[in-house]
Amino acid sequence: MRDRQVSHGARRAREYEAFVAGAAGRLLHAATLLTAEAPHANPRARRLLTLALAHTYARWDRLRGEDPYDCARQYLATRSARATWHRYGAFGRARPDPRSPLAALAPQERLILVLRLYEGVAEEQAAALLGLPVERVHTLCDRATATLLHPARPAGPRAVGTKVAPS
Repeated sequence: MRDRQVSHGARRAREYEAFVAGAAGRLLHAATLLTAEAPHANPRARRLLTLALAHTYARWDRLRGEDPYDCARQYLATRSARATWHRYGAFGRARPDPRSPLAALAPQERLILVLRLYEGVAEEQAAALLGLPVERVHTLCDRATATLLHPARPAGPRAVGTKVAPS
């Protein structure tokens, strides 16, 4: 009996290590996008990834045919949503890095955009995951995409003494 438990534990560890080796890079990138940190300086994203991987490991034996990547991604999304929407923990209090490509987006827009476009999650799945209506997910994704495609131009200083032509 003891030998079987040891072999099960070793097999579980090998499977989990293989999962982490294959998925950690993509999950870290998704977490970095969610936290809007710079790719080379992303302590909040690394913490979020660590929590997601720990959660996935704790559920490993109960996954039974489910994709562990989906479990980790779901945890990333819900933890990020809870942290930013409810101002819970360090994730919600920090400001996005201005060098991040998604820094101009609100946290909810960033979450929807990462799930929909980076992760390829369907609108219906994203809505169910976040507890939002499908229409809201669609609207947030459209708004976030428009913000990224057509960024607001900062008002530049005008030269003194120049006149603006009437419209």
